[in-house]
Amino acid sequence: MNPQAKLMFSLSLLLGTTITISSNHWITAWAGLEINTLAILPLIAKSHHPRSIEAATKYFLTQSAASALVLFSSMTNAWHTGQWDITQLTHPMSCLILTSAIAIKLGLVPFHFWFPEVLQGSPLTTGLLLSTLMKFPPMTLLYMTAHSLNPTLLTYMAILSVALGGWMGLNQTQIRKILAFSSISHLGWMAIIISYSPKLTLLNFYLYALMTTAVFLTLATTKTLKLSVLMTTWTKTPSLSAMLLLTLLSLAGLPPLTGFLPKWLIIQELTKQDMTPAAMAISLLSLLSLFFYLRLAYCATITLPPHTTNHMKQWYTNKPVPSSIAILTVTSTMLLPISPMLLPIT
Repeated sequence: MNPQAKLMFSLSLLLGTTITISSNHWITAWAGLEINTLAILPLIAKSHHPRSIEAATKYFLTQSAASALVLFSSMTNAWHTGQWDITQLTHPMSCLILTSAIAIKLGLVPFHFWFPEVLQGSPLTTGLLLSTLMKFPPMTLLYMTAHSLNPTLLTYMAILSVALGGWMGLNQTQIRKILAFSSISHLGWMAIIISYSPKLTLLNFYLYALMTTAVFLTLATTKTLKLSVLMTTWTKTPSLSAMLLLTLLSLAGLPPLTGFLPKWLIIQELTKQDMTPAAMAISLLSLLSLFFYLRLAYCATITLPPHTTNHMKQWYTNKPVPSSIAILTVTSTMLLPISPMLLPIT
């Protein structure tokens, strides 16, 4: 892709995100979402492969439907209450439609089917944007309207997201699809707590984005897309493979790594809200996703010859690990000790 075009699309992404997260009016928030959708489409389809074109088409159709529902919900609310302010969403039908629209935007169950397919058809860098930056504007809308949404509905959607995100990722060999189901599972953790502690949802999102960025950049450095190729990367960059192991275990939420912090705080908050059965269900269901994180970690570092992969081993490289990846992997594994600082915020 032409560098000028890539710069223009990247700036449009930043513009759309900034407009949505800083707006109080539904129309400007909707306009920001539309700018985002139109800016990411060329980045998905830039390889001109039929799978990429298919991914861009699926993304366009689902996001257009979600944007139409956002507009419809805000217009219905304005019709009944005379309010266009995002925080003044009070009409029950509008709240229900908006929940569906944001679930489509984020890829929450039962509106999750588009996300693994789109991520599989996108390059790794675009996949990183789809998993992190593109989820930020809908997450801010969810944050601003959290007091109006139905907590029971969100709890059911969250538990289903964690269950299906873990279950459907078990049998995958394509790493991008595994990371897509990982994203769906993490969104379940964010959705279950949004009605009770919105700040905790944002904290979870920030830490998830940090860890996912570290994983995607590591995979982009080693040019890895499948599990069978992941088995051969340890010869190329042994130190990066070792750090990938820790980052994946952090994504799984194992102590004493960073990923344990949001899960611990969410379970604590759910228990305070007398939702112990939901906390138990979501904790047990997250063991499903732990299995495929362990599988990825095993393939990245512990699989040594002789093994059955048909891929050639990669040459060892003397290039230093990019400093961005080094910083991200350190922060995505070692932030748990700062949790006392975060407790007053949440």
